[in-house]
Amino acid sequence: MALSPSPSTSSSSSDLLVVLPHQSHSISNSILHLYFSHPWQTLPHPLSIDLVLDASPGCGGVAWPAGQILATYLIQKGTDFVSGRNTIELGSGTGLVGLLAGILGGNVWITDQSPLLPIMRRNVSMNNLCNTVKVAELRWGSPIPPEIPRPDLILAADCVYFEPTFPLLVQTLTDLADATTEILFCYKKRRKADKRFFALLKKTFTWEEVQDDSNRSVYNREAITLLRLSKKLA
Repeated sequence: MALSPSPSTSSSSSDLLVVLPHQSHSISNSILHLYFSHPWQTLPHPLSIDLVLDASPGCGGVAWPAGQILATYLIQKGTDFVSGRNTIELGSGTGLVGLLAGILGGNVWITDQSPLLPIMRRNVSMNNLCNTVKVAELRWGSPIPPEIPRPDLILAADCVYFEPTFPLLVQTLTDLADATTEILFCYKKRRKADKRFFALLKKTFTWEEVQDDSNRSVYNREAITLLRLSKKLA
């Protein structure tokens, strides 16, 4: 059954559903089917991703709108943007963003804490991406595992939600990135404490809002922002 806004849904929330990928949900096996429209002739129409959902390890096992927005932006940019680039997704949860990056030709590592790794592995296998998407445990603030290479592209969606992890996330971004690393960071503003994250972030990074996303005005009304981060020169 396709998702559609209920009569009580706000106008902006209804608009947000329009810019997210079309989706249906198999209730019996908790699989979410996402369908992405796009203009590229070299990709299937529509491009589809299946996700096992499982909230038992925590909120990471759910496909949140910020992740869907970042995934949609990647497909807008197309294969030339991702193909051949070492790509790491932080706080992957279901792995949606990294899976799409793998479909677009990236050499991808999706990462999260250990309770979410089985969900991520199932999603990699279910989408036949074992050759392009690898799963790794990465605890923010801990040393980067040696199997994870220096990334060309870092992806992160909905990682700003638990204040004690703010300095840990900034530390991991600092450890992974250099001045040439491109970082796409999509988040939903939920509380005043978010300002503390950005106060920590600005010690090492600058950022600007992504301007070339045709859906930006819609998701901005839902307090969702897509940023491009750059590490400051030492």
